[in-house]
This record gives sequence, C-alpha cells and structure tokens, in this order.
Amino acid sequence: MSRKPLSSLTVVVPVYNEQAGLASFHESLIRRIDSLGYFKFDVIYCNDGSTDGSLERLKSLTEHDKRVQILSLTRNFGKEVATTAGINLAKGDGIITIDADGQHPVELIPELINEWHSGAKVVIGLRTDNSTASLIKRSGSTMFYRLFNRLTGLPIVAGGTDFRLIDKVVQADFARLTERNRITRGLIDWLGYQRVYVPFSAKPRLHDDSGYSIKKLFKLAIDSVISMSSSPLYVTAYIGAIVLPLSLLLGLVMAINGLFGDPLGWHATGGAYIIVLMLSLIGVVLMSQGIIGLYLSHIHSESLNRPLYVIDTEASVIK
Repeated sequence: MSRKPLSSLTVVVPVYNEQAGLASFHESLIRRIDSLGYFKFDVIYCNDGSTDGSLERLKSLTEHDKRVQILSLTRNFGKEVATTAGINLAKGDGIITIDADGQHPVELIPELINEWHSGAKVVIGLRTDNSTASLIKRSGSTMFYRLFNRLTGLPIVAGGTDFRLIDKVVQADFARLTERNRITRGLIDWLGYQRVYVPFSAKPRLHDDSGYSIKKLFKLAIDSVISMSSSPLYVTAYIGAIVLPLSLLLGLVMAINGLFGDPLGWHATGGAYIIVLMLSLIGVVLMSQGIIGLYLSHIHSESLNRPLYVIDTEASVIK
C-alpha cells in the first residue's frame, strides 16, 4: 500500500554529553534532509541532563536554524526516557529517532522515508556490522537478544536499533505506555505493527566517549527483560525441579551407601551430605528472593506514579 508523499517530519535526537560532535552531526543531518526538499521538518534535541557544554551548543544551533527545538530535562533521566519525551512532543507525520554520536548514518534517512511511503508504519535501521564496538559489547549484545527473545516470546531481530522511523499512529499508541523502566525499541515492537528493516553498517563515533557504559548496558538489559516478561519468575521453579530430584537421589544413595558399608569409597559423613544439601537449597532460596526483589522494585517504581520525566522550561526551546 503506497501513501501520498510525506508532508512533515520530526527528527528526535537524545543528547547526553555530546558537545564535541554536535555541530558536525547537526550539519550532516540538516544537509541530508534538505537535499530531499519536498516536506517541512523540525529537529527536537532532547538534552538528558548533560554536564558538559551540550546545552549551550544546542542553543547556538537554535539561533541559526529555526527548525531546531530543545527539550531539556532537569537531570539525567536516561536515554530511553529522553527519547520518549522527544517522541511525545513530535508533531510530524513521520518521526525519526537517531543517536547524536554519528554511528547511525544520516544517508539512510531517504530509504527509511521510502519504506514509509510504501506503507510501513515502523521502519527500523538494522545494524549488520558493528565492528567499531568493543568485543565485550558485541558479545553482550548477541547474548542479550537471544535471552530476550527466549524469555519474552517477543521476537526482536538482533541488530535492531533506535535508528527508526515511526508513523504518527504508532506515536499515539506509544504515548499510552507509561513504564518507568523501559526500552524504547522493545515497546515499539510490542505494539505489534508490521516492521520493515533497512540494514546499515555502524559508523565510528564522532568522539571517543560513549554515553553507555557496560554498567548502564547491563542495567538496560535487566530492565528490558523484567519489564517485557514474567519468565524470570519461573527460573527458580525450574531450578527447584532440578534440585529436588537430585537431592532425593543423593539421599537415597547416602542411605544405600551407609547400609552397605561405603562401597563407593566416599568416606563422607552424613553431616557433610546434609551441609551440601542445605547449601544447595539456600542457594535456591536466595536466588528466588533476588528475582522477586527485582520485580518488587519495578512494582514499587510504578506504584509511586511519578512523572516519567521533568522538563526544564527555562532551558528548553519549544516552537
């Protein structure tokens, strides 16, 4: 199903300490979109509590380009929330989310728009080559997608990124999702709209410092699985199903071994076996408490009903 040409486009760019590369990124973004020349567009930079000179650099951009808006949050709420804030504010018929570090190729934007013209409501940039990332991040990404798909039953294609175009219909449904601990791409995919993928190779970062440390990526992975699936709650049940029969078998072997004078030559006292058994059961209990605690922390966060983000109206430039 083809559509009439796109009449308006909003580009949402989350920013956290990207001062060094912002000017270069903005220039390449504007040049690429201007070359299309058949629709109006605006750019929303979502300043996520940057501590460098990113906000000042963004304000200088607004002075030279009236199409630039700044949505500045009062503190660092995290990339996922900053992206959500930008999507909620966007007014274009199509909304593109893209990182400010330069790894998402702006040259691919026309292809995303072409897929929208063909009828797609969600067009996703699919990273097929990420050789610029460290081995730890590449390996961790592969493991995350496998684990996420297995636990949640929600198929997310490995390499799917936040570099994507969504229709305003998707935006309206996305705005209804209020989770605090969120992964934007997972929530958009959860909505169920048919997805089209456009492959790309990740470009080098415009500057060396990555906004996402290994610790932040690990937290994002944990939050994503817990918010999208209840499967981890059943992990302890599976462990218990394994530990219980093994414990019974061990007890039976202990009894037989004791009755026949230690033919196995273990020379272990009954107390030693009991201690091993108790440690195994304690491990199961502790793991159960840990997983339940994660879910309780999410329930606590949701029950507080705090706003997802807070906008610094004095620092923002909304048009």
